[in-house]
Amino acid sequence: MDKFIIIAGPCVVESEEMLHETAAHLKGICEQFADVELYFKASYRKANRTSYDSFIGVGDLRALQWLADIKIKYNLPILTDIHSPAEAEIAAEYVDVLQIPAFLARQTDLLIAAAKTNKKINIKKAQFMAANDMEKAAKKVAENGNSQIWLTERGTFFGYHDLVVDFRSLISMQKFSYPVIYDATHSVQQPSIGAQSGGNPEYIPALALAAVAAGINGIFFETHPNPSVAKSDAATQLPLGNASEFISNIINLHRFIRTNKHQQPLT
Repeated sequence: MDKFIIIAGPCVVESEEMLHETAAHLKGICEQFADVELYFKASYRKANRTSYDSFIGVGDLRALQWLADIKIKYNLPILTDIHSPAEAEIAAEYVDVLQIPAFLARQTDLLIAAAKTNKKINIKKAQFMAANDMEKAAKKVAENGNSQIWLTERGTFFGYHDLVVDFRSLISMQKFSYPVIYDATHSVQQPSIGAQSGGNPEYIPALALAAVAAGINGIFFETHPNPSVAKSDAATQLPLGNASEFISNIINLHRFIRTNKHQQPLT
């Protein structure tokens, strides 16, 4: 049985204490579900920020070492973003999954460098890309000897400063035979609407359940002990205190669909 993938954690490494609080809480939740595989997520550096003076990070090697410590202490695989070919090799020494940010999903050199690390590669679909274009992105990784590929939907530009989720994309990407992930928090973002990106977090639970109903293999969500003071994506991170109910509802629906998908339709 393939386990349902949960990718969760804060948007960016802010402090060592916050990482430990979040990782311990998420692990405690996911240990209740034998059919869940938890990946702890945090960006060690934020290369794409709305404003010049936005928080970028605590220092690359310091943040990566903190993530490596989380991996060891909690026995959790770690996912982080990379932004250049050089970063792929560096980050691969510390983490288990390299994530290609949405804005960089067409960068061939980056995809090839990530592939050559032999780590799992999570490619986020750019807000300007069609679902079918993700097959080309995946091919750049696969043809360099790495078939450990995930494809993640995170919303599509809907005019300026807004995103919409086209659930047809989740179904289309399943045809490529790679696990398909739904990014529940970035999908409700309002990019660059002010000095920082805004969002509509009230839609997170409903859209996540809709994605599970579409047959996805996993959910990505950012979570923080106190989103209002988060140094990145404060408007869309799920409060850590809400993570238990959020994950439970997702897994219960996933189990129901998996159990009943082969039944005859109602007539």
